[in-house]
Order: sequence, then structure tokens, then C-alpha cells
Amino acid sequence: MVQEVTQEAADDLVFYPDSDGEPMAQNTLQFNWIVKIKEGLEILYGSIADVFVAGDLFWYPVKGDNTIKYAPDAMVVFGRPKGYRGSYLQWKEGNIPPQVVFEILSPSNTREEMERKLDFYQRYGAEEYYVYDPDKNTLKGWSRSGKKLKPIKNINGWTSPRLGIKFVLTSVTLEIYRPDNRKFASPIELEEQIQQKEQQRILAEQLAQQAEQRAETERIARVAVEQELERERQRYQELLAKLQERENQA
Repeated sequence: MVQEVTQEAADDLVFYPDSDGEPMAQNTLQFNWIVKIKEGLEILYGSIADVFVAGDLFWYPVKGDNTIKYAPDAMVVFGRPKGYRGSYLQWKEGNIPPQVVFEILSPSNTREEMERKLDFYQRYGAEEYYVYDPDKNTLKGWSRSGKKLKPIKNINGWTSPRLGIKFVLTSVTLEIYRPDNRKFASPIELEEQIQQKEQQRILAEQLAQQAEQRAETERIARVAVEQELERERQRYQELLAKLQERENQA
């Protein structure tokens, strides 16, 4: 019992680094795809409180061992709240592993490295694993069957069981479709969408102001007409009163 307590106390003292000092991406193409997938997932699950999405975040599955780790380019965890994390310490997250992970290849990635990542994701509980090579425009995927991640044979047109997103490989690029059939956007496209929404907001405000101004102008005109009608009514009443007075005098 004393030994168990001592080991637990020792595990609690282990430091789990948030970074290995390496850049998130080694080129702009890889970076753009990491952002595209991660931000697309953030937008897709933005309104759902218990879905955590992260990019380039260390995942430590084993308490007490800080050498067992990988930082997927993007990952999704169902059943965990949103919020800041320096790293994903699985034992502090209800022991829930990321269910879906993504890797974007760069020219420096080796076959041995990718095999180690596949083994890690298989061993520690990922349900789906996707690898996209933007230079070669190739996509590979694995889906869990029992204790194994099995290769997805027909990946083009495949819909993720967990995410509901569809992967379509064209002759030049990968397109990812949300369940509502809207495509994931690139960082540039996202910026354009933000600018368009801002322009739409400004235009809507301007139209609303114009509508308020028209309504105010119409109100002022209506009040002026009502005032003029009231003056005419008063003049008519005065005229009737004068005619009545003359008739009485006659």
C-alpha cells in the first residue's frame, strides 16, 4: 500500500511539456491545411459544449510517462468540454482519448514516423485516423474495428462515422463537406467569409438606418398633414360659427 501511494505521488510530480520546440508546420501548404481542417471542425462543433477540438496539442495517454505522446495536427474529442489546455492529459479528461485525429504530411515525414503514429493512435484508442498529403493529393484513412485501426478501402467519397463529414478527392485537391453540404474553407476563404459577413452586417445596419430615417420622415410628414387638417377643421368650424351668427341676427 505504501508503495502504491509512493508511486502515485511520483506520477503526480511528472512534468508534461506543452511543446517540443518544433514548428507546427514546416511549410505554408501544410500549415494552411492544418488550419483549414482544425478551424473547419471548430466551426462545425462551435455550438456544442462537450466537443473539444484542438490542433498541434500534445496528447499524453499514460499518467506518469511523459515520453508517450504525440501531437496530432488536428483532433476531436467527444464528451469533453471546450476550453484552454496546455496539453491533453487523458487521465484528467475522464480517460477519454481523442476519437478522431488528422495528420497533414510534409516532405520531411518518413514512413517509419508515420507507422509509429499509426501504432500510437491504434494503441491508445483513436476511432478514426486520416492522413492527407497535399503535395501528392493523396488521402489515407483508418477506422477502428475492435482493437485495430483498419484501412478504409474506398476513401474517396467516404463519410466519417463520428464527424459526419465527407472526403472528396478531385484531380487537384481534397474537398471536405460538412453534413449540411458546405465545404471546409481555407484560411484565405475563411478571411473572405469573415469580411463578407462584416460587409453584410454593415450593409444591414445602413439599410436599417435608412429605413428608420424613412420612417421618421414619413412620421414627420404625417404629423404635418394631420396638423394642417386640424387647422382646416378649425377654420371650417369658425366659418360655420360666423354663418350661424349671421343667420341668428337676421
